[in-house]
Amino acid sequence: MRFINPKTDFAFKKIFASAQSKGILISFLNAILYEAQPVIQDIDILDPYQAPQLKGMKDSFLDVKAQITGNRTVIIEMQVLNVLGFEKRVLYNAAKAFSIQLDAGEDYARLNPVIALTITDFEMFPDSSKVISRFGLKEKEELTDYNDDIELVFVELPKFNKPLDALVTITDKWIYFIKQAESLEVVPESFSSIPSMEQAFHIAEVSNLSREELDIFERKQMFLHDNRNAFLKATQIGVQQGLEEGRQQGLQQGLQQGLQEGLQQGRRLQAEAIARSLLDVLDPETISQTTGLSIAEIERLRP
Repeated sequence: MRFINPKTDFAFKKIFASAQSKGILISFLNAILYEAQPVIQDIDILDPYQAPQLKGMKDSFLDVKAQITGNRTVIIEMQVLNVLGFEKRVLYNAAKAFSIQLDAGEDYARLNPVIALTITDFEMFPDSSKVISRFGLKEKEELTDYNDDIELVFVELPKFNKPLDALVTITDKWIYFIKQAESLEVVPESFSSIPSMEQAFHIAEVSNLSREELDIFERKQMFLHDNRNAFLKATQIGVQQGLEEGRQQGLQQGLQQGLQEGLQQGRRLQAEAIARSLLDVLDPETISQTTGLSIAEIERLRP
């Protein structure tokens, strides 16, 4: 068996946002957002296109957008490359999903909470070891909650390192599925007992794709591969340029330091030569004032 890579946008949308994905998405969101508690009972998968209501605002496209129990909106994005400004894009999309709920003239009280769930194939917060991080609006010093109208949730795949035989919770299993499904050859036994996960594997099985879907998947894989290589190449070039600039800067600093030290040494030798020529003419105190050498240094110059 071969499975498509859930980290590509095509595969992620097919698994979690297709017509047969309702139960899969409920299970996944309950696992990630609510520690597998059945908080979400129902869900409506929405059009992920976010059209701006104000002139000048940017359009935005999400991987999945859904309305869940309690009239909350969840927007989901799977991101493989850590592109410039990505953290601001997450916040922008969350704010837009919150604001576009209202039409002109409608009351702000009609606004419902938005959860922005972002899954990354890179580390967003290298100073933290947490796989799942949650952010909300709080007072800076006392950490008093402002409200929960906008919540940012991040799942950092590189920080999840549990092997298959160490998976205990369904949360672990969903994260493992997203990170490792492509490398598996069979559905793990511990996954097949969970209907939503078994269905996710069924959708992800390459043999179940149409010829058109397989072509799209392969082109997405190639695009992702090329972009990752381009990113790595750009990083290598940047490092090399940085090293070269550092080397040149180091050489320049070395030359400047050497010149400064040479001048200082030259001045000292000159002062000592003058002092020697005055040893039989002037007293040490006067020679010291003339050359800048200490009296002890002058005495050491005597034969």
